[in-house]
Formats: sequence, C-alpha cells, structure tokens
Amino acid sequence: MPHGPTASTTVENGLAPTPHGGLWYQLTSPAQPTADTRPAPLPIVLLHGGPGSPSDYLAPLDALSADRPVLRYDQIGCGRSDAAGDNTAWTVDAHVDHLDRLTRHLGFDRFHLYGHSWGGMLALAFHEAHPHRAASLTLASPLVDTKRWVADAAILIAELPTAHQAAVAAGPEHAGYAAAEAEFYRRHFCNIEPWPTPIQESDAGQNALAYNTMWGPNEFTQTGNLRDEDRSGVVRDLTVPNLWLTGADDEARPETIRAFAALNSNSSVHVFPGGTHSVHLEQPGPYLAELRAFLRNN
Repeated sequence: MPHGPTASTTVENGLAPTPHGGLWYQLTSPAQPTADTRPAPLPIVLLHGGPGSPSDYLAPLDALSADRPVLRYDQIGCGRSDAAGDNTAWTVDAHVDHLDRLTRHLGFDRFHLYGHSWGGMLALAFHEAHPHRAASLTLASPLVDTKRWVADAAILIAELPTAHQAAVAAGPEHAGYAAAEAEFYRRHFCNIEPWPTPIQESDAGQNALAYNTMWGPNEFTQTGNLRDEDRSGVVRDLTVPNLWLTGADDEARPETIRAFAALNSNSSVHVFPGGTHSVHLEQPGPYLAELRAFLRNN
C-alpha cells in the first residue's frame, strides 16, 4: 500500500524535546498555492496505539495531507524516538505532557486529534487536561475503559475454538498459545495475510517494556498501570464533535463503541462491515473518505 510524501506535499522530520527524551515526528503538509488566501485547515495529530508500537502502521493516514497538515509521531521509547531513561515515561500523564510539548514545539495552538486503540485513551486524557486545544476528536477502535476492554476480550476469546480457549487460559507457556493468539489476531486485529508492511514496520520498532509497563505481558493479560483507567467520564463532557470508528469484527467491539458514543450528543459512529482493529489498512478508501468528510465538516 503506497504511503508517504507526494509531489503535492512537503515533509518535515524532527525531534521535539521532552523531559524523557526526544520525540520523533513527521509533519506532512499540503503544498499551498501562493495565491490561495483561504484560511488554512487545522492540522490533525495522529496518536498511535500499543502502548509501545510506533506510528508506522498509521502512515497511510498521511494521505490526509492533501487537505491539511498531518502530524504523526512515535511515542517516547519506541520507533525513532529516544529511549526513555526510566519507567516514569510510560504513564498517561507523561504521554499527555509529551503531546502538549510536541504540539507547542511546532506552534500548533488548535488542531484535530485522532487516536487509535490506546491512542484513543490518550486523546481523551489530553482533551481533559487541555479542553480548548482540540477542535474535534476521532476515536478509532479506542481503548476508553480498561475493564470494559478486558471484558470484551473475554467475550471474543469465548468464541474461539475450544482448544484455543484452553490455550489462552493456560498462558504463553502452553504449546497451543501462539496458534490461539494468531487466530484471535486474524479474526479481530488484522484479516490481511501476511500483515501489511505498515504493521510489520511498527512491529519492528516496538518497545516491549513500554507495553508491559502500561498494559501487561501479552494481549490477554492486563497487569500494567492502565489497569484502572476509565475515561468514559471525559466522553460525557465532550463539547467538540467526536467521531467513533471501528470494524464490525474489531476487538474494540461495535456494541461497546456505540455505548460509549451514546454518552455524548456531539458523537457520530461508523462501523465498517468486515473490518478489524486494522480496518484503516483493510479498507483504506472508505476509511479515508469517512475521516476526511468528518474533518472537512468540523
């Protein structure tokens, strides 16, 4: 899948300073005609998931730069960002602070926020801390409430073949665990085989320590510092437009996404039939069209 800069865009790469090290970022912007006097569209900032999986898998969303600047960055300690000196870098508050510093470093006062998976929780946490800076929120297959996410995973695991259920319950040491995990991922994470290059690139830059510190040792075991996080109260209080995107077969279950979105009168929901957690890669055309229309209207 092609992604990256084109002849009609300009690209800036850099490192933004934070107390825990430099954040790598890429800012892809439309090449503005010199005679165009219309107000420039607000930038969109892309927040990746994981935690600890760098932003490569979101690179196809750089195509939004046909309309507006797109800021994509690797959270501290993963991908091309600096290694974190200690585990204090991997908290919700630290990530909110890093995002604030990055956007101010680039002179962004107001912008759209897009958060995928764990990035959805980060978007909500940032908006709670800085309620006047985001013009809209796109919550893509988001983590909102850790306990609800774990409960949803249990529902999906119970739909696996009996042998796979037993392997997941037994843990990674079980001989069938890898096959059970692969089947769960095929059904609910990405249905393209082999996985698209953007996902493989994110895997190559992943930081297991960041993931373990915030989430846990594996997808089905939550022991990290996100264990008691619940940002559904932020959803209730949102006064900006918020778009919720998910796939019909996503591990962020549509039933749950609709329930969260229903907490807010400014929300809209789009569920992509046949899509998983990686629906932006599985159905790039419809996904970009939905996201672009929302941004243009807000």
